[in-house]
Amino acid sequence: MESNTVVNAGDALFRPVRAGNAFEETVERLLQSIRLGVVGAGDRLPPERELSERLGVSRVTLREAIRALSDAGYVESRRGRYGGTFVNENLPAPPEHAGDGRKMDAAALEDALSLRYVLETGAAEMAAARELTPADRRHLADTLAETSTAGLADYRRKDSRLHLAIAEVTGSGSLTTAMADVRMRVNQLLDEIPLLEPNLEHSNAQHQTIVDAILTGDAATARRAMAEHVDGTASLLRAFLS
Repeated sequence: MESNTVVNAGDALFRPVRAGNAFEETVERLLQSIRLGVVGAGDRLPPERELSERLGVSRVTLREAIRALSDAGYVESRRGRYGGTFVNENLPAPPEHAGDGRKMDAAALEDALSLRYVLETGAAEMAAARELTPADRRHLADTLAETSTAGLADYRRKDSRLHLAIAEVTGSGSLTTAMADVRMRVNQLLDEIPLLEPNLEHSNAQHQTIVDAILTGDAATARRAMAEHVDGTASLLRAFLS
């Protein structure tokens, strides 16, 4: 006898996200459902209550993710009896890689993200394990403050400066050089996706946790917090560029 169970791709995409990067992963899951045609052009996303339950996120987080996709041109919200969130008929064109006219290569994206993960988590752990000088501590505190108060237009540059500062206080010139190289690659990717304010707020909170762990010498927490931080950025890059 045939089974009545139907395998639904939506079940795989609309599964619970990890709590650490809820906003970023929610954006990723929704974009995947659109890009893969699980929710087609002109179709309505599942109701907000259902989506929030299936993804395991608050309705506030879900609304922020939907608003980000709306601002980026992927969905639109309609009011009324037959309202809801609908996928736009004309979706944004796939991003092109860093102005060179080539479509983003998945292997190149994963290569950059893997290298960034190794360098960033290692730098955070090393910085926390090292006995920092007063100058090191001021450098971290100052760059953190500048990033936290940066506006949208200047955020990416200030964010890069903070991550480089973490590498600098490890005392390794080679690591700092490698970090500068990978940040250039990552920033080229980030320039291809929109700046999402909820993500920036989340990033600032994560930056604070990372720097606090470094300043208190908690290497395990510094590494773990940095891993969570770069994973969030990777989720957004995969969502928009894959």
